[in-house]
Amino acid sequence: MKKVYLDMTQSNMCVGIFIKDTKVIPAGTTIASMSVKHKNAEYERFADENDIHFIFDDELPMIDFYTIPMVDVFAVDSAGGYIGSLGQATDLQVDIPICYIDKDKKCYLIAESGTEFLQNVENWKQYLRPYIEIEVFASLEVAKEKYEFLDRAAIERELSDVKLT
Repeated sequence: MKKVYLDMTQSNMCVGIFIKDTKVIPAGTTIASMSVKHKNAEYERFADENDIHFIFDDELPMIDFYTIPMVDVFAVDSAGGYIGSLGQATDLQVDIPICYIDKDKKCYLIAESGTEFLQNVENWKQYLRPYIEIEVFASLEVAKEKYEFLDRAAIERELSDVKLT
């Protein structure tokens, strides 16, 4: 089966694309931030006790890398690492893997699901396992030198012409 990649960093639009005999893989590093109005003592306690600093709109980190598959970063730690969901937008209530990318861009799997991550959150760093399924690039342009990407702008133009009834 052919593999093609869909850059998820350029638009807020959620898309599902199906192509016969082709696997479409979401790519890029996105940020799952929360509104500042949700900041509270519970999140502060979580950061203090577990070194997991959830991302809020007023403190967005500068992501200087591009991942394949997509990593949706929802938290950082004090060592300069990123915690995110793998392959789709963050939802800790569903079975999507949770990963960690350290400051040196080495990738680790923390948990097979958000539920498992939350069950082991007090000592999450003990669960880090090297994970070679994530490839880190300096940018989308560098990733495009190695992999075939769908033209997202063309897809969005096509979709903008579609009238839903």
